[in-house]
Amino acid sequence: MTADPAVSSRGRLCVRIPSFTLALVLLLIPASPHGQVFRSSIDLVSFGVTVLDRKGALVSDLDARDFQIWEDGKKQEVQFFVRGDQSAVAPELHLGLLFDTSGSMDEDIALSRTAAVKFLNALPEAVDVTLVDFDTEVRIARYGQNDYARLVERIRRRRPDGMTAFYDALAVYLHGASQQEGRKILVVYTDGGDNTSSITFPDLLDLIKASDVTLYAVGFLGHQASSYQFDARTTLQRLTDPAGGLAFFPTGVRDIESAYEKVLAEVKAQYTIGYLSSNTRTDGSWREVQIKVTRPGLKTRTRQGYFAPYRKRP
Repeated sequence: MTADPAVSSRGRLCVRIPSFTLALVLLLIPASPHGQVFRSSIDLVSFGVTVLDRKGALVSDLDARDFQIWEDGKKQEVQFFVRGDQSAVAPELHLGLLFDTSGSMDEDIALSRTAAVKFLNALPEAVDVTLVDFDTEVRIARYGQNDYARLVERIRRRRPDGMTAFYDALAVYLHGASQQEGRKILVVYTDGGDNTSSITFPDLLDLIKASDVTLYAVGFLGHQASSYQFDARTTLQRLTDPAGGLAFFPTGVRDIESAYEKVLAEVKAQYTIGYLSSNTRTDGSWREVQIKVTRPGLKTRTRQGYFAPYRKRP
């Protein structure tokens, strides 16, 4: 793979990946990633779960007894449970930013930068931030808590130019996130277009389904044609739905503030639930998961399932 890696004295990892080499990167992704977060001698399947009432308000005062988990129609037992406000015992939070710097973002790049920086300043509990900025190329860098100033500088410095490898950038992030343990939140800043990626949209959806990342998208569509806006909205919603997140479409700073306040509220109200699957087969198959709340009138938003671990038979 052609890449330009560099590691700073502060441990910041940077890699530049031309879009046409992404197929080689994807060869490194396991054929059946299974979205496990808590790894020990026994693996738990884990989900980030958002709970809403009938009016769409977040519900954050539940406990483990309020949840039921069903995998392929079979009830499972909750083995791990943490509320979002229990920061002392919650899994580490890893934040990802996917930042579109292609030429089509020229009129919206200032608003996009403002959104990204505001969000960073509002979520200091993240142990690190992975920034993926992309145009024709995909560039990835991970920053620790003490290196946020450099991260903000990088976001503000990049000028929009080139084509758009959005799908490739998302696939590269998902591959890196699969090596992290803990909660993973990704926020995408883009106009939703793609015109040069190696990975196809259906393959990207499969990677999202295989991941345990909660995905939010902030779509900047105000300067696009109405016909394009419909397609871009549909694309971003199709990407966020299976990842348990939401898509927002701001037109100004006030909308930006409303969007990131909603994302922050969801992050802080999200439950982390883990269980040991009663299905011990390691066949790499897709397993549909439903997480329900026993209290009347409440609904959940989370991932739709996971891929079982895969191990070749001797």
